[in-house]
Amino acid sequence: MSDINHEINRLIHFAMQRDLMKEEDRYYAANRLIDVLHVDEFTPEDDIEEQLETATPILEEMLDYAVAEGLLEDTTEQRDLFDTRLMDCVMPRPSEVNRRFQSDYARSPKAATDQFYKMSIASNYIRKDRIDKNIVWQTPTEYGDLDVTINLSKPEKDPRDIAKAREQKSTSYPKCLLCRENEGYAGHIGHPARETHRLIPIRLSGHRWFLQYSPYTYYNEHCIVLNRKHVPMKVTRRSFENLLDFVTILPHYFLGSNADLPIVGGSILSHDHYQGGRYTFAMAKAKVEKSYTVPGFPDIQVGRVKWPMSTIRLAGADRDQLVDLAVKILDAWRGYSDPSQDILAETDGTPHNTITPIARRKGEGYELDLVLRNNRTTDEYPLGIFHPHQEVHHIKKENIGLIEVMGLAVLPARLKTEMAALKAEWLKGTEDVAGLEGLDAHAAWYKELRTKHPEAKAENIDDILKFEIGKVFETVLTHSGVYKRTPEGMAAFDRFMQVVTK
Repeated sequence: MSDINHEINRLIHFAMQRDLMKEEDRYYAANRLIDVLHVDEFTPEDDIEEQLETATPILEEMLDYAVAEGLLEDTTEQRDLFDTRLMDCVMPRPSEVNRRFQSDYARSPKAATDQFYKMSIASNYIRKDRIDKNIVWQTPTEYGDLDVTINLSKPEKDPRDIAKAREQKSTSYPKCLLCRENEGYAGHIGHPARETHRLIPIRLSGHRWFLQYSPYTYYNEHCIVLNRKHVPMKVTRRSFENLLDFVTILPHYFLGSNADLPIVGGSILSHDHYQGGRYTFAMAKAKVEKSYTVPGFPDIQVGRVKWPMSTIRLAGADRDQLVDLAVKILDAWRGYSDPSQDILAETDGTPHNTITPIARRKGEGYELDLVLRNNRTTDEYPLGIFHPHQEVHHIKKENIGLIEVMGLAVLPARLKTEMAALKAEWLKGTEDVAGLEGLDAHAAWYKELRTKHPEAKAENIDDILKFEIGKVFETVLTHSGVYKRTPEGMAAFDRFMQVVTK
């Protein structure tokens, strides 16, 4: 094990190198680290010259020391809580981060987000070493190149942590993982540490919101914009105003909102928030295949997007007209039914229709994509009519939220092991994997693939499996579209647009 004195010096050197702290703060940081690690003596070192991409190698040495000294148990969750305490010792205060952001913003919006994102990685708030383990690829389809990721970045629960979580006293602080109170929160078993978490205040529609990055980024500069108050998600006029305000402030980012109903919404509907970032999804590249004219909105281009999920694209420079038309479409959709397409606005007073909106800049103008959603269930489709159907659950069963809507599949970690096992059986010549542990759910798909790809061999089977997983995700999006891409479905889409264009 490395000498802990040396590791403290390495971490301080890394923090200064990454602009987390200044030279004059090094002794204060060293004293804080000494207290956390229960070190008796400390000697400053000035001859450290290494260049590290992240602080992970240093933190791992420190965590091993802490485990050996009995300061924590050797579980992933307890190590995460402890290494966040360590990084907090070299972190700038929230006020300093905000001051730096505003100073950088005066040069350019991109300069401000560049620095904030780099800081979030350097502080280990964004655990880049884990995110880099995700398996990522693209699959070409008629709708563009869909992004696919097998998410390996979130660690599994350790039984020791599960047992400890039962001993935790119940608390409602913070109320959820998105509340502003998470900034600086030490965390506990069952709630991640947020001592290195920093929020940037931002005003949307005259109200106070906060910008942060997702600790487990699914795409470049994946950010979250959260309401100052713990209030439920709701798609309203204010939502459209907020989205357009944000892309005016940070024009190199997009911003979107999950739908505000269960099944078609995101994982956290209890706290109003948006997701954005600096990435161009396949959906943003998709072309408008049919245009419409809406009376009263002469400056707004309106079109149906060639995309498996039913999407209306509004484009123009007049923000007031964009918002007014978006509200018109939302109001029309909330009350719209078409039984021929299994679309009912409500049943017994329970609403089913809502919208997933996404905003981005196009030069000096704006684009606002409105994705029509419906969360109705039936006996045949108990998880949702417009939700991944049973035949694709072996790949994707979870809700289709904003990120998937735009064309990025976030798939469960189990697929890494299952695809490796499926590959092995395929190369052995196994005809049927039904009954094999972990592979039974893939049995029908496996038979289909063997028939479809007689050319499969060791050299190309990985590419075949990735391509076919991406094609399943394409089917997932098709299932989730309220209007199917058939002549009947497109005619039904036009019937709704006739309501909009009256």
